[in-house]
Amino acid sequence: MIICCSSTRPFQLQDVFSLENEDSEDVTTLIDKKDNVFVMSNKKSKYPVLQVDLRLISDLVVLIVSAAIGGIIFSCLGQPVIVGYLLAGSLIGPGGLKFISEMVQVETVAQFGVVFLLFALGLEFSLAKLKAVGPVAVLGGLLQIAIFMVLCGILSKIFGAKLSEGVFVGSFLSMSSTAVVIKFLVDRNTNNALHVQVTIGTLIFQDCTVGLLFALLPVLGGSSGLLQGFISMGKLMLMLSLYLTATFVVSWSFVPRFLKLMMQLSSQTNELYQLAAVAFCLLSAWCSDKLGLSLELGSFMAGVMVSTTDFAQHTLDQVEPIRNLFAALFLSSIGMLIHVQFLWNHVDILLASVILVIVVKTAVVAIVTKAFGYSIRTSFLVGISLAQIGEFAFVLLSRASNLNLVEGKMYLLLLGTTAFSLVTTPLLFKLIPLVMNLGVLMRWFPSENTTPIEAKASMSETDRML
Repeated sequence: MIICCSSTRPFQLQDVFSLENEDSEDVTTLIDKKDNVFVMSNKKSKYPVLQVDLRLISDLVVLIVSAAIGGIIFSCLGQPVIVGYLLAGSLIGPGGLKFISEMVQVETVAQFGVVFLLFALGLEFSLAKLKAVGPVAVLGGLLQIAIFMVLCGILSKIFGAKLSEGVFVGSFLSMSSTAVVIKFLVDRNTNNALHVQVTIGTLIFQDCTVGLLFALLPVLGGSSGLLQGFISMGKLMLMLSLYLTATFVVSWSFVPRFLKLMMQLSSQTNELYQLAAVAFCLLSAWCSDKLGLSLELGSFMAGVMVSTTDFAQHTLDQVEPIRNLFAALFLSSIGMLIHVQFLWNHVDILLASVILVIVVKTAVVAIVTKAFGYSIRTSFLVGISLAQIGEFAFVLLSRASNLNLVEGKMYLLLLGTTAFSLVTTPLLFKLIPLVMNLGVLMRWFPSENTTPIEAKASMSETDRML
């Protein structure tokens, strides 16, 4: 038996956040069948008393404070706060300064961020906005996702990887950042430009497909053969159809009356309405999960059900603060999975992958847009606007990791590539005028750029304004 004396160990900064020396005989751990380690702060008492998990409280304090600091710094630098959350998490996690070493409990709390993110996304769902830009947003967006899935699936077979992993990576790469792109487009005050309308329409369609992608992930993550996979897909589509039918009935018969009642009961304060909205979201997510779909799909559909009523904007206003808090927790917990040393050791591969993503996404989106009758200039602007990987890719990646779709170095590389692609987005938008001027000088863009479909769109916009 070896006894170690800790009195001679030098002081380390992470000791401030460690509970190892505080009543160490009372702190035990529990390991489940999946090797997840849970820290038990208090032993079971013979009487029903309140139990306090000091380890979880300490970890949440560290996570929230670091996320706030990271968000503030990157906001001051004119960068997306999302990147600040990710980098803050990477610094305090096991791959960084190790302020947080046991991540299971923190990640469990942070998963509420996924639920509320998709709930808010469903609240903003609008079929009218999709109709505004017609086929290029829906059919073009669907074609872009299919191209990336097929392309990555072929590459996965060539390089000896699993087909399911390649298909997932394709869906992962096809996502673009609605929050970051729309922020820059609004700041430039170019909402009426044709390429902006196409860009926003495509982003909305991508956001709508997130819920369906979550429903398909369990099939991709299955270890059974092709036939069993098709059977599982059939069962999934049946359950999905039943669930969507149930949501349609509930949204028509129950949701408007329920929300109206909550508004009447919350005439003095919105506390009850806020609690009821959160409860409705969690109940829908739980039902979806029990049907074998996913928490994410259920929370998204809860938002869609509310979006069909007159209370959508009010509900979004009430849920938004909760969403922002848990979204910051989720993104910071994702950041804790980023191994800083790994990315530093493979910075050349990381930079090459980011450049490849930007070039390939710009090319694919521009080609698809051009195929729908738009000019080269407009198609290129749409392509460069959608050249990053979106924030919801982190949610997809987290879910895929739980299903063992991606593992090890590929997981870390995708995390790093997504974060760096978001960082480069402001730079890309600043370079657009320079690239466009260069394109005119090099005669990449013809002097007559207006195509029949663009002329028709312009006339429709003029008529609408008149």
